[in-house]
Amino acid sequence: MSTPARPCRPRAAALQLPLAAFGLHAADQLAMAALPLTAMLALGAGPGLVGVLLAAQAAAWLAFSLPAGLLVDRMPRGRLLAGATLLAASGAALALPSAAGGGAAVLGLATFTASCGTVLFVLAAGSLVPELVPRDRLAATNARLELARALASLGAPPLAGALAAGGLPVASYGIAAAAGLLAWGMARGLSNGAAPARAAANRPPIRAQLAEGARFVLGHPLLRGIGGCALAWNFSFFALLAVMVPFALGPLGLDPGRLGLAQAGYGSGMIAGAALAAGMQRRFGPNALLLAGPGLSVLAPALLLAAPAGGLALPFLALFLVGFGPMMWLICQTGIRQIVTPAAMLGRVGAVLQVAIYGVRPLGALAGGVLAAAQGPAAGIWLAGVGFAASFLVVAVSDLARLRRLPAGAPA
Repeated sequence: MSTPARPCRPRAAALQLPLAAFGLHAADQLAMAALPLTAMLALGAGPGLVGVLLAAQAAAWLAFSLPAGLLVDRMPRGRLLAGATLLAASGAALALPSAAGGGAAVLGLATFTASCGTVLFVLAAGSLVPELVPRDRLAATNARLELARALASLGAPPLAGALAAGGLPVASYGIAAAAGLLAWGMARGLSNGAAPARAAANRPPIRAQLAEGARFVLGHPLLRGIGGCALAWNFSFFALLAVMVPFALGPLGLDPGRLGLAQAGYGSGMIAGAALAAGMQRRFGPNALLLAGPGLSVLAPALLLAAPAGGLALPFLALFLVGFGPMMWLICQTGIRQIVTPAAMLGRVGAVLQVAIYGVRPLGALAGGVLAAAQGPAAGIWLAGVGFAASFLVVAVSDLARLRRLPAGAPA
C-alpha cells in the first residue's frame, strides 16, 4: 500500500515560495523587457505597434484575472502555482520562434499566454501566504515575494539590452522559458501545502461568486481606495512603458545597452522598496507608504523630460523612484487586503483588485503609443505624469491617508 505524500511544512513552503516567485518573475520581466526591443529591432516596429504588443501582453491581467481568481478559491492553491509556472514557460518558448520569424501576431499571442501564467501565480501565491504565516509576519513575507520580483526586474533589462546590442534580442525568450521551468521545479514541492479544494455542494453560480468579490471590494472603503489608486497609477505606468524605449532611443540619444542600464533603476528601486517596506510601515504607519507610492512616481516624468541628451543619471533616478515608492505601496496594500478579506474570498477579491491594478495597462499602453505616434514620445511622458498625479490624489482623499496602523481582521 502506498504512503500518502506528506504536506509541505509551512516554514519550508514560506522559503520555497519566494524561490518559485523569483523564477516566475524572471521569466515575466525578461519577456517584458525584450518585447519592445524585439519589436523595434527584429520586426522594425514603430511606437504604435510597440504599444499594441505591450497591450497584448498586459491584456492577460484584464481577461484572465477573474477566471484565475475563481480557480484559486476552488482548487488547491499549491497545484495552481505549479501549473502557472508551466504556462509562463510555454508562452516564452512560443515567443522565441515567432519573434525570430517576424510574426508580430504570434508574438503577441505568446506573450499573452506567458502573462496568463504570471496572473495565476500572483493570485495563488497571495492567497497562500495567510495560510503559511501569522498576521505579524505578513508584511515580511509579502516583502520577500516582492523582493524576488524586484531582483528579477533588476537583472532583466540589462540582460535584454545586452542581448539586443549583440544582435540577439529574441534570445531573451529562450532564457525566460528556462527560468519558468526552474520556477516549476520549486513550485512542485508546494502542491501538498495548499488548501484543499472546496466541496461543490452549496457553491453559488460562478457569476454570483464573482459579484460577491466585486461587492466586497466596492463596499470596503480601504479596498475601494486601493483599487482607485491602482487604476490611475497602472494606466500611467504602461503609458510610460510604451513610450520609454522610443523616447530613450530617440530624444534621449541612448543606445540599447545604455537604455538597459537606465531601466535597471526600476529594479534597483523595487529592491530598495521591498527591503525597507516592513520597517518603514512599522515606523511611519501604513498611510505614509500608501501616499509615498504614487507621490514619488509623480517626480519620474519630470526627471525624464529634464534629462540631457545621452544622460544616464536622471533616467536611472526617474525609474528608481517608479520602482521604490510603488513597491512599498504594493507590499502595504497586499497585507491590508489579506487582513480585511475573509479567507474563502481571497482569490476573488484579489482578482477584482488585480483587474484594477493590471487590467487598465493595455489602455495605458495603447494611449501612450498612439499619443507618441501622433505628437512624439515626450507627449506620452507627459501623459504618464498626469496619471501619476491623479493616483496620488485618490489616496489623499480616501480613508487610506488616515490609516496609521493596520486594520482589524475580517471575520472567519
